This record gives sequence, structure tokens and C-alpha cells, in this order.
Amino acid sequence: RGAFHCVGCGQRLYGAAHKFHSGCGWPSFFQAVEPGALRTVRDATHGMVRTEMRCARCDGHLGHIFNDAPQTPTGARHCVNGFALLFVAEGQDLVDAVRAHRPTV
Repeated sequence: RGAFHCVGCGQRLYGAAHKFHSGCGWPSFFQAVEPGALRTVRDATHGMVRTEMRCARCDGHLGHIFNDAPQTPTGARHCVNGFALLFVAEGQDLVDAVRAHRPTV
């Protein structure tokens, strides 16, 4: 139990209940924790067109959204770079989680 936050600014992005195993090797979620947590942009790099997602607060790159997860309630797979996320367990203080993640802060 808990939530995944943006490692850059601490914005809450995903609830642990929205995480699922997609088999792609990256953390996958089927929806953001609330509307407005993410910002999406068209990404036409590397010879393909994808939907990039960014943190709505700090504009940090998080990954891409694909509509290839029919096993989820939304059909979407938010394929997130694990280094962009900070897990905060239920009951844990965000500041403590950041300090544990970045001990020099």
C-alpha cells in the first residue's frame, strides 16, 4: 500500500492499486492517481509516434502511454521509467521517503 511520486518534485502520480504486471520490464500503471497529475505530449522521435507523459508539476519525463492493455479497466499501459518514481508507503512521510532516497538532501 502506498503511492508512487515523481522523484523530481514529489508530485503524487500513481496509487499502488493502479500498478500491474504488463511483462514489458518497466513499471506499468493503468491510470494516474488523479486527473491533472500527468501532462501528455505527442512524441514523434525515433521513427514512431507515441504519447509521452510528463509530471504536470515539474515537467519531468516519466515514460509513454500505450493503449495495449485490455486486461486493465482503462485499456491503457503507462510505461514508466522506474528511476522517475519514488514509492512512499502508506503512513510514511514524503520528506522522510525523499531523504531515504537521496541521503544528501
